[in-house]
Amino acid sequence: MHFEQGGVYHIYNQGNNGRRIFLREGHYEYFIRKMRQHLLPYGDLLCWCLMPNHFHWLFHVQHLDLPKSRVSQREKGNRFLSLNDSIGILLRSYTRGINKELNWSGSLFRGKTKAKGGFIDEIVTVERKAFFTEATYNHICFNYIHYNPVKAELVTHPSDWPFSSAVEYDLPKAEGLCNKPLAYELGLLTG
Repeated sequence: MHFEQGGVYHIYNQGNNGRRIFLREGHYEYFIRKMRQHLLPYGDLLCWCLMPNHFHWLFHVQHLDLPKSRVSQREKGNRFLSLNDSIGILLRSYTRGINKELNWSGSLFRGKTKAKGGFIDEIVTVERKAFFTEATYNHICFNYIHYNPVKAELVTHPSDWPFSSAVEYDLPKAEGLCNKPLAYELGLLTG
């Protein structure tokens, strides 16, 4: 994945062959701890959602690489870890933990995590061509990510899904993983 400092990216992956990656509540909690450890040193989560067979993050990049001591003491090799490396470590270490617990083997996630940032493809309307701006795309992603559990008919309201940042935004004093002031500053929501 190609990241630029200061960019906002929709990052996502799903279970290999569509299989579930979270089988019980503790698995979600374990993944959230991994997100805090391996993702947050590089920037700010603006929103996120963990679904039974996939995840979504809307992420603002502050650092492209960091000294290993700020992210992981266990990794060998270079003195610095890139954001890409850290995402890979997050997914591999989660996979190792789940495989060990369930006596599974092999890849839990699809081979490539995807990241989409900036402008989306042009949208052609019946009347004329139109383009989404970066702010609009990020706003669409923000809502899309939070409404995933509703669309999947797991809940009736986004903040009813406990494994999503929608709860952080629905409850004014709720603390979590997201940088809510930055989300407001970037125009992802109002109020």
